[in-house]
Amino acid sequence: MKLILLGAPGAGKGTQAEILSKKLGIPTISTGNILRAAVKAGTSVGLKAKSFMDAGKLVPDDVILDILEERLAQPDCNGGYILDGVPRTIAQAEALEARGIEFDHVISLEVSDEDIVKRMDGRRVCSQCGTPFHIESNPPKVADVCDVCGGELIEREDDKPETVRHRLEIYHQSTEPLKDFYQKRGKLDPVPGAQGTIEATTQAIVRVLEA
Repeated sequence: MKLILLGAPGAGKGTQAEILSKKLGIPTISTGNILRAAVKAGTSVGLKAKSFMDAGKLVPDDVILDILEERLAQPDCNGGYILDGVPRTIAQAEALEARGIEFDHVISLEVSDEDIVKRMDGRRVCSQCGTPFHIESNPPKVADVCDVCGGELIEREDDKPETVRHRLEIYHQSTEPLKDFYQKRGKLDPVPGAQGTIEATTQAIVRVLEA
């Protein structure tokens, strides 16, 4: 099964991708991970990407898609895969089509902006080991102290309300149009992403895939 996970920052794409990967036995492929892996492996497209990254520039779409195509050709993708974080724009989606990369389902996690701001504002990360917490859904045993290593829990700049609202604006402008793009192709499956628990959202996605 070949899937795309769409959703605003903080909608839970990464969490659901990890769960679905184990449940379906297919790899999750995120732009950041494949870029880092290609650079580390020193492949020709990885070195090309590194030249842009070292210069502080955005890696162009064609290079990202070359790396993605290289990753999808690996044996563990034979049974399918989950894309998280790509495509981000209509141009990228059209480029995937042009390369013959197709999908069975495009799952769109639907969460309101206000729910996302609240969700992200409650995130805390250990300053020492990076373990994530949430002050409501996954609080530490002792306030502001990591359960794992005892380090101080901090709120990342990316999770502060003003930053989150800015990221949401970019999502609505650049990525949300993909919903209409895939709706027209009969691929889009909207799933409410604020169902109370992570497990409930996973079950809703699985029901869509089994329908």
